[in-house]
Formats: sequence, C-alpha cells, structure tokens
Amino acid sequence: QVELAESGGGLVQAGGSLRLSCAASGHGFNSYAMGWFRQAPGKEREFVAAISMSGRTTHYTDVVEGRFTISRDNAKSTAYLQMDSLKPEDTAVYYCGAEFLATMSRKEKDYDYWGQGTQVTVSS
Repeated sequence: QVELAESGGGLVQAGGSLRLSCAASGHGFNSYAMGWFRQAPGKEREFVAAISMSGRTTHYTDVVEGRFTISRDNAKSTAYLQMDSLKPEDTAVYYCGAEFLATMSRKEKDYDYWGQGTQVTVSS
C-alpha cells in the first residue's frame, strides 16, 4: 500500500523551470516503477515520464524529452520531475503514479496508486 502526494507546481513564464516532488508513504516504494502524467483541461491524462524501481532507467514522451528529467531518491521515498524550458503547452495538472509491476508503462491504467496532482501553469 502506497500513498503519494505531489508538490512543487505553480505559475511560471515560458522558458522557466519547476521541480515537482512526489512523496510516498507506505511499504514497497523501492519496488515500484514511478511515473509522471499530466492532464490539461478537456483532455485525457497523458504520459510524461517513467523511472525504474532502481532509478537507473528512464523514458519520456517525445514532447518533453530533453527538457524534463525524472529521478527518484529511494532513501527519501520521493520521486521528482525537473521541468526546464517550459512551454505554455506544458500547462496541466501533473500527477505521479506508482506501478507495482514496474514495467515503466505509458498507460494510466497500469498504475496502482496516484497522487492528487499539482497544477503547473506556464504563461506566454
């Protein structure tokens, strides 16, 4: 059982940066892959990035690769999303998820636990 809580969202200008955190509580954080998804108004939740249970493997959706970096600190039971060179189209609520099977899935339904989300707004 894992509970997740995101933080770090806010309002930034285009080209700026934000660092999102996802703090986990409960057992087994180190055995889950972690993912970040985002949802803009009127759109479905979409995959952003995922990281393996060890933190040694990551992958990203094409539109953020090179700008966003996912990481995790298992000693702190926390996952992060560093977002640089932000664009207005990055505006969304960002959610972290924990995937028990640890496949680093791009599908929302494969994740077992979710945080409540944190709003990221990028102005032009």
